[in-house]
Amino acid sequence: MLRWSVAATALFVAVEGAAGFHAHSLALLSDAGHNFTDALALVLAWIANYLGSKPANEVKTYGYQRAGVLSAFVNALTLAALAAWILYESVLRLRQPEPVRQDIMIGVAVLGVFLNGGIMWALRSARHRDLNVRSAFVHMLGDALGSIAIIGGGLVIFYTGWVQVDPLLSILIAVLIIWTAWDIVRESLNILLEGLPRGLQLKDVVGSMQAVDGVLDVHDLHIWSLGSSTHALSCHVLLGDVPLSTSDAILRRLNGILAERFHIAHTTVQFEHISCPVSENGCVLPCPPEHHHHH
Repeated sequence: MLRWSVAATALFVAVEGAAGFHAHSLALLSDAGHNFTDALALVLAWIANYLGSKPANEVKTYGYQRAGVLSAFVNALTLAALAAWILYESVLRLRQPEPVRQDIMIGVAVLGVFLNGGIMWALRSARHRDLNVRSAFVHMLGDALGSIAIIGGGLVIFYTGWVQVDPLLSILIAVLIIWTAWDIVRESLNILLEGLPRGLQLKDVVGSMQAVDGVLDVHDLHIWSLGSSTHALSCHVLLGDVPLSTSDAILRRLNGILAERFHIAHTTVQFEHISCPVSENGCVLPCPPEHHHHH
């Protein structure tokens, strides 16, 4: 599906770019530039999906899951650079307005709405699972809205002759691009810097783990993302002086909670044991309180 989306978008970029030059429309040229970065986004998503499916090896022990995140980050930076160029050109055009062929503007924009809407419909389910596909989906949404705005602008020029609408639309498209890029930069950078995955609270994870019977304390806790949907955790868990069978049961309960409640499947839990006094009948007595919490 991504391959067909790339081909269709690339063809539309060529048509829209040529139409933009012919119609003297900065809005069409801006939208062509935006569509070009969308084609790039789809190419990166396709490459990332291919790399992400490759198995782990002796060098890349986690596999290539971060390839998609890295490509989304690079793509968002190119979007920001494009937006800066559009803003600069728009200011120049506002100072020196040029006549625009609104009929070409409207015709190409209508084509853009159908193209972007079709690709969005095709990507609608995969976007919930993958940051890269979501990046491409949001780009297509931005393009569809941009095309609708261009149709509106073309109608305004047709009925009023107010050609400044064209650079004003370009500014609107640039702002839309920056808004799109910012969310992707923030999330992909958070994953690359091994930040806490979006939607998780550290205190909630610690609280759920400490609520398991037998767990005295949880510390040195780290949670990060391998890719956009695969999370990993490592921590130290303090237990009492319990037999191996009990610690094994506690580990299974901890892993179950982390997988079900927080969708963390890749865990590394290191147990630490403290020696607690034992009564004459073999019961473990309460440990001294100063040993219960390690930070």
